[in-house]
Amino acid sequence: MGRVTAAYDDFAGAYTAENETSLMNAYYERPATLALVGDAAGRRILDAGCGSGPLFAALRDKGAVVSGFDQSAAMVAHARTRLGADADLRVADLTDPLPYPDAEFDDVVASLVLHYLRDWDPVLAEFRRVLKPGGRLIASVNHPMMINLTHRHEGPRPDYFEAYTWTDEFELHGEKARMTFWNKPLHAMTDAFTAAGFRIAVISEPHPVPEARELFPGDFEILDTFPSFLFFVLEAG
Repeated sequence: MGRVTAAYDDFAGAYTAENETSLMNAYYERPATLALVGDAAGRRILDAGCGSGPLFAALRDKGAVVSGFDQSAAMVAHARTRLGADADLRVADLTDPLPYPDAEFDDVVASLVLHYLRDWDPVLAEFRRVLKPGGRLIASVNHPMMINLTHRHEGPRPDYFEAYTWTDEFELHGEKARMTFWNKPLHAMTDAFTAAGFRIAVISEPHPVPEARELFPGDFEILDTFPSFLFFVLEAG
């Protein structure tokens, strides 16, 4: 079954392999995020929590000028192997001030990042600081209703209206990985965005891409009829 690990540095290789081809990442979250970014040619984009760099690579292929960071040095090492030595990659923690100047980016993309954090306020303030006026934050998170219904089924029943944390265990290429998340109700998310000075332009609940149906016949039907992630496009004032 593999050992139980507790930090991304420990299972960076397994996570990287899983992210490449999984239904949730390769055929659902990443295509949906790229669709919300739209025409990226010439745009300065920050990939916040870039992991091993698949989204960075896709954005660069679309013509964006991309910078990325992650708190996991092992993940950044995988990203550098993928993206090349000249890629603008850094090891940095979302809970600290970001190592970028004010108004540096047209877009910040936070792909499945915010749900690891209890307090969004300082992080959103930093995203807004590094964005140009009118710039966009494009974020995806665990869908709060999916999380709540899953936990209600498993028991005990959590209060949807209360933020709460939990740790889950995932199988990544034969290795056990433990990850800790924070769940927030939708209104708490939107309140945090507006309090940080963002205007909510889009709230999206996309479907997986159709070509995944034959690759993942059982799981595809589940995901195609009930969302796992929630997506936002937010404009900096």
